[in-house]
Order: sequence, then C-alpha cells, then structure tokens
Amino acid sequence: MGKLQEFNITFTNNKVVYSPGESLGGTVKIRISNSLQYKAIKVNCQGSCGISNKVNDTSWTIVEQYFNSTLSVADKGTLTAGEHNFPFQFLIPAAAPTSFEGPFGKITYHVKAAIDTPRFAKDYKAQRPFYLLNLLDLNEVPDIDHFNYAVTTKKFNYLLVKSGTLMLKAHSDFRGYIPGQVIKLAAEIHNKSGKDTGCVLASLIQKVTYKTKRHIFDLRTIAEVEGAGVKAGKHAEWKEQIIVPPLPQSSLIGCSLIDIDYFIQVALKSPEAVVNLPIYIGNIALNLSPARTVPSCLDHCDVPRSPNAAGLTPSAPPVEGDAELCAGVNASEAIPTKSHSQQREAVNMSPSAFSHAPSTALLPSHRQPDASAPLFCVSTGATIPFFTDEDPTPVPTSCALILPPEYSSWDYPHEPPPTYEESCSSTDFSLNSGQ
Repeated sequence: MGKLQEFNITFTNNKVVYSPGESLGGTVKIRISNSLQYKAIKVNCQGSCGISNKVNDTSWTIVEQYFNSTLSVADKGTLTAGEHNFPFQFLIPAAAPTSFEGPFGKITYHVKAAIDTPRFAKDYKAQRPFYLLNLLDLNEVPDIDHFNYAVTTKKFNYLLVKSGTLMLKAHSDFRGYIPGQVIKLAAEIHNKSGKDTGCVLASLIQKVTYKTKRHIFDLRTIAEVEGAGVKAGKHAEWKEQIIVPPLPQSSLIGCSLIDIDYFIQVALKSPEAVVNLPIYIGNIALNLSPARTVPSCLDHCDVPRSPNAAGLTPSAPPVEGDAELCAGVNASEAIPTKSHSQQREAVNMSPSAFSHAPSTALLPSHRQPDASAPLFCVSTGATIPFFTDEDPTPVPTSCALILPPEYSSWDYPHEPPPTYEESCSSTDFSLNSGQ
C-alpha cells in the first residue's frame, strides 16, 4: 500500500447492530510509513435499498435512499508518519427500516472513509457495514390476538361415476410469533366420500415481494410437516407444530420497495384442497391472556366433541355443505404425522397432543440434518444476528428441508397468497370455499 500501512473503521465497543434513532460512533484509524498530504479526510454514513429484476445483480433498477451524511474529520494538511485516529459520530434516522438481504434486493447500511489527496496522487478508501434492527412489536399489530381460522369445501368425482365432498379446516393458536416460538397448528378433515384422501401437508411459507416495474414474488418454504391421509367416510383431526426459525420480520417499516409476508398453508394432495393462514413474525412477543379455546367443525353439530375440539363458535355460519358434512359424524380420529422437516429423530408422544417438541416424525435418511451443526446456525433471509433467552427446543436450520434453493419461485404468479392485512379485512374467521 506504499505509504499507507493501515486504513480501517472501528465502531465504539465493536457494536454492529443499531436501532433507528440511535447514535453511531467510531474511529477512523490511519497508519502510514511516510508523510502524506491530503485535501480532506471524510467519513460518510449511508443507508439505502436497491432492487433488481435479476438474481444477485447489484446494478439496481430502483434505489431508495434513507440517509446519506458526510462528515469532514480533517481539512487540508499533512499526516506525519505513524498512527492517527479520527473520531466520528452520526445519528441514525428514526424512520430507517431493518436490514435485509434477498436474491433480488437489499437494505444495507455502511460507514465509508476516504482520504482525498492532491491532484495525480492516489485517493484511499475504506468502508464497514453495520446493521439496523427496527423492532416490530406484535402487540401493536391490529387484530393480532384474534383466532386464525380458514375452511374450504371440495366436491370431486372419482371412479368416473361417483362423487364425494370433503371439508378441510385449519387454525393456528395465534396470528403472530417471534423466532424461537412454536406455532401450534390444527386441522380437521371431513371425508364424506368412498375414497381415501392423499396425505395432508402443512408448510410455513415466506413471500417476499420486490416492487420493480413488474412485481417479483419470491416464495420459499421454511418448514414442512406431513400427515397421513383420511379414510373414506371418516372425520379426522391433526395437531402439529412448527418452530419459527430466525426470520426477517414481516413488516420492513420505512421501506416501500420490499414487502415480507408469511402464511401457513395446509393442503391435501388428493383431492386437491388448500387453505392459507396469514401470520405475522416480529421481534417482541405477544402479551396475551391465558390459553384460549379453539374453533372446531364439531361446534356446528350436536355430536360428541373431542377434548381438543371444544370452544368458540365461529361468528360466520357454516359454508354450503358444512351441515351435511357434520351430520352423523362419529368421534374424530387422530391423523399420525409421517415426516417433519424440523425433526431430527423420532419422539415418542401422542400425535394429537401439543408438546414442546414436534410429534412423532422421522426424516428420510438422505435428508437428515448435520448433527454437528450449531442450533439456529442459518438465518433464512435475515441479516440481523439472532439470539434468544428462552429455551424453545431449537433444531438445526441447516436441515436440507429448511429453505432449499429449489423451493424458491421467482416467477410472476397471477394470484399470490393473501397478505396479513388482506386477511384482516375480512371477518374474524375467514371462510374460503372452493369448488
């Protein structure tokens, strides 16, 4: 480097994660072997978001800047041989959004330093990134404490001449979670036909929308759990859970170019039936009253209720075919879990019970995660280090089923999944009917 032996930036107390409205301070360190003339020594602090139509392309098509401040720490002079330190300090704007990095866009923050030398001499530059975390308090999200519930009915034909009707209902315990918490999920399937159904699959899905001229939707499956099918003429219930891994928060407050949404999708493969439960992921957990009861299809019928199905009657009437499906239904059966993408080894427990570890599930041998991997070692899209003071029984997120590249969908779907806000604009218990 010639005269310049060292040129770097350090932050006070080596801090790298900051909050909006906080002061960022540090020092520019310069060490040279001979004297060096300069016109100015400047430090710049900036934050911006850039998005592109191409994967991992930093030639942004659209840029949104949040702040760009420059401070001159020395004006025209000569640096003598040896070490020199120049302190700096910036105030981070209160409206700056959380750091984020995805395949089509980034929200990044940097501190840059430059030694502006006389004409024909070489200029010197250095930079260091830092991260911003704008905490999302789930308690401030509208209707966050309402039950998350959806139902769909499916009429289908089989064996050419026979017809049947199926109802799929699903609900989660809450609408909002933080990393490390457990999503308690339940589904009911009424199979009023002479044909067995295919397996039932529940997925935690992340949808990132990049707002270019033509919006790009990046859909990723974060975790999956699969249950067995339902026999002909049977009514069955399935209870499972998904641990929320380190994920970027749902709302990038202050950013108008990138939206992040999450939803739980419960689907039957045969006949095809799908319901979506939009959820919020934040940084500050919900502060709710003791456990609540959950709705059940059995609440519409004068039949015995299972211990886990009693509770609240939905405010909306049953959809068409609901009463017919519920009529004459016997006590429900429990659907066993076949596989869970977050499960390392089988756990001996009742499939219908909620506990702090996923229900009995064993990954195929070729998809077992690396047992030596650190817990929560891979951040699925977040650029903020994840820490938890709780004991959520975490699992390795380096598992092959957690966010594999082939799960991304970078096309332009005509009907992307609903957002949380769209879900809240309807009734408390969203009824989605499909034919």
